[in-house]
Amino acid sequence: MSTRKASLTDKQTKNGTSKYVLERCASINEYYDIAFKVMLLGDSAVGKTCLLVRFKDGAFLGGNFIATVGIDFRNKVVDVDNLKVKLQIWDTAGQERFRSVTHAYYRDAQALLLLYDITNKPSFDNIRAWLTEIHEYAQKDVVIMLLGNKSDMAAERVVKTEEGEKLAKEYGVPFMETSAKTGVNVELAFLAIAKELKHRATQQPNEPKFQIHDYIESQKHKSGCCGL
Repeated sequence: MSTRKASLTDKQTKNGTSKYVLERCASINEYYDIAFKVMLLGDSAVGKTCLLVRFKDGAFLGGNFIATVGIDFRNKVVDVDNLKVKLQIWDTAGQERFRSVTHAYYRDAQALLLLYDITNKPSFDNIRAWLTEIHEYAQKDVVIMLLGNKSDMAAERVVKTEEGEKLAKEYGVPFMETSAKTGVNVELAFLAIAKELKHRATQQPNEPKFQIHDYIESQKHKSGCCGL
């Protein structure tokens, strides 16, 4: 079956700096109205690949596995306000030697999920360096979310929840703790991003701005998170 695409409309964000193309795609295994590029960032071994696999496949990569080399991506289509939103999620290597490769992909990303490991203090301390890189290479209006991963490992925690909240507040970005192992807040993180991006792309002049911080707070304590 051949792929059919038809451009519906071009929309700009409120400040006019980013353009998104709404498109409808019908194929043998995929149908979506609008697509966005999302990147996972953070030090090596903070759980970026595990987070992606949990969201995409509902599975956990337990045990030892090969670290991401360079960059990889997976697609997932989610429902947001009666639209099919395709997230093209790029999984990046955290090692310094791959950093220049990662930089090349920043510019086209509409959203960045920045991870640290709550059991690894250096991964948290390095968040400021990651944010510096983001501000240097990414779009000015890119959506950023800070995630403290491996929240299931409470006995080994070295980064307090309050520390993550404080840092996120300092930079004005949403924050939550996630667990790729148990699935806690994983879906919420991606769906909140999808909802924010969808609203930016389709928002009408008289329509209220979507408040991602408020949405996350209203959803993250609900069991079986999280419908849109």
